[in-house]
Amino acid sequence: MTNKYETISFLSDYGTRDEFVGVVKSVIYEIAPQSRVVDLTHEIEPFDVRAGSLSLARSVSYIASGVVLAVVDPGVGSSRRGVAVEVLDGKGVFVGPDNGLLAMAIALAGGAGRAVCLTNTKYHLVSPGETFAGRDIFGPVAAHLCNGVDLSELGEMIDPALLLPGVVPIPREEKGALHGEVTWVDRFGNCQLNIGPDEVASMGEVLRVEIGSLLSGASASHEQVVRSLKIVRSYDAIGSGLGLVIDSYGMLSICVDRGSAARELSIGQGDLVILSRLTEADQTKSIPTPVKIAPKR
Repeated sequence: MTNKYETISFLSDYGTRDEFVGVVKSVIYEIAPQSRVVDLTHEIEPFDVRAGSLSLARSVSYIASGVVLAVVDPGVGSSRRGVAVEVLDGKGVFVGPDNGLLAMAIALAGGAGRAVCLTNTKYHLVSPGETFAGRDIFGPVAAHLCNGVDLSELGEMIDPALLLPGVVPIPREEKGALHGEVTWVDRFGNCQLNIGPDEVASMGEVLRVEIGSLLSGASASHEQVVRSLKIVRSYDAIGSGLGLVIDSYGMLSICVDRGSAARELSIGQGDLVILSRLTEADQTKSIPTPVKIAPKR
């Protein structure tokens, strides 16, 4: 039985300054005027496939059933494949480039079912160039799915096990400490970590937190500081200063109540954060203010 979808959830790095998002949505409505498009975000940093993948993964449990259209595509026009991948026995389909962008969200949605490489140009727009696959391939394919076109009609069937995997930042344990990183800084300056509260439950409710060693070049700081931070469940419970909040996605985030932790600490996506149990020395002296461990270069 062919599924007919109503909703397209759309994520991209297109931004909203240019006409790209509006053009893709207009193409969709021209093909499938009955469809509705939900904008997840179009403010992924340009070319940042990992950030787009993490954003999709955070959202997937709350996305309406239907088509997920995701375009963060630095390899557009190259030999990278465009794909459509079913999940949940056809209740949903992910459409986008096969560059790791879709992998984590597909896994969280229960894993890939049928998958196709988007080779049937019958369901594409005639393109004057090859640099706008969102308009010419992915958007039209999403719209045709809403019109009831079966996945198998969109191109060559492929083995879903051969889809490009995502790059998932995994924390590592070293000498009793958990080495993680900042995976996301939201518009409020909250810094989400790739560490959940269960992973540090044995360390107590106040942790020793080393912050700000540069990993990826995303941060402006080369200085490492140390804080003792309490794990709390709301921003208001932080009080003054910084805290570790269990955020709406169930992960730990370094936060300031009504302020920006990213700005206060000069940290950003990709920066190292080390969580460990407070030592006796830490408990004696506490660590209410930054302590420089390495000189600023």
